[in-house]
Amino acid sequence: MRRVTGFILAGLGVLLILAAILLPTWVSSQFIKFPLSINETAVLDASNASYLSAATLTVQTGVTIQATYTIKGDPGKGSSSVAVWDQTSSVEDITNHRSIQQTTRTLAFDRRTGQLVDCCGANVNGNVSIRQTGLAGYVFPFGTQKQTYQVFDTTLNRAVPFVYSGTATVGGIQTYEFVQDTPSTRIGTQPVPGKLLGSTAALVRAPLFDQQHLIYYVDPETGALLNVDEHQTVTLHDPATGAVALVLYDADLKATPASLSQIVALDSGGRNEITLVETTLPLVFCIVGGVALLAGAFLVFRARKRRDNAPALEGVAQATDR
Repeated sequence: MRRVTGFILAGLGVLLILAAILLPTWVSSQFIKFPLSINETAVLDASNASYLSAATLTVQTGVTIQATYTIKGDPGKGSSSVAVWDQTSSVEDITNHRSIQQTTRTLAFDRRTGQLVDCCGANVNGNVSIRQTGLAGYVFPFGTQKQTYQVFDTTLNRAVPFVYSGTATVGGIQTYEFVQDTPSTRIGTQPVPGKLLGSTAALVRAPLFDQQHLIYYVDPETGALLNVDEHQTVTLHDPATGAVALVLYDADLKATPASLSQIVALDSGGRNEITLVETTLPLVFCIVGGVALLAGAFLVFRARKRRDNAPALEGVAQATDR
């Protein structure tokens, strides 16, 4: 009976040690993924901002601009390997209570790496012909590295480099800081009343330029984007001289304290799950498995020793009877 119990314990120990090895590798890759279902909102504010009001055709300065980003998962379009999220954003002048811009985006991406996938109705403002490449942006890979990543930009409609620049603490979590600088880049033309550019023409099609300085703060463990700093300047240039003629938008958006607290709390939950699967459970399984293996081996050894000694003891007993 001891021998059987020993084999059972030894087998259980081997299984637990194997589980300890597989948990942080294969099991982790199968179960730790970006979610299919999500419903999160982030709010960013910019003070002392300026923009051209479409309602009044005048430049509003010194206003507070607020950008609200809402992301909802679409589990019906996703799979075990790909997540599909719908994003809507609204930019408003909360000083004068005016809407500035509304945008939408559907993105499909790998649930482990955050790399965009061209499928599942992915689009920018309803335009499915725009091919989204690089990282999704809202998430970086699990185990983010200190390197440059290509992240898709919905203004330029192409991937742009985000360069690792150091570390920073957000809500008690050490993050990697990635910086993206886009110099003033032509993104199209914009028809505007000629009087805005000092022209006598009723309507002028002026070159439209975009300039950005973005800072992303990413939790390297979960790949989550915890904080952002988005400074964007959109300008119209004189068609004849190429000089800046009008600033359409200039704001330095930063996450509000309430949004930061919400995002950090969500990320902390993800970090706890990763720690459980990749550290805590493997350690417990390894210790318990090791103890079970040693106990099982000891019982098997004792049972075998008793069996080996049994004939000798029987011989002694027979000699004594004589």
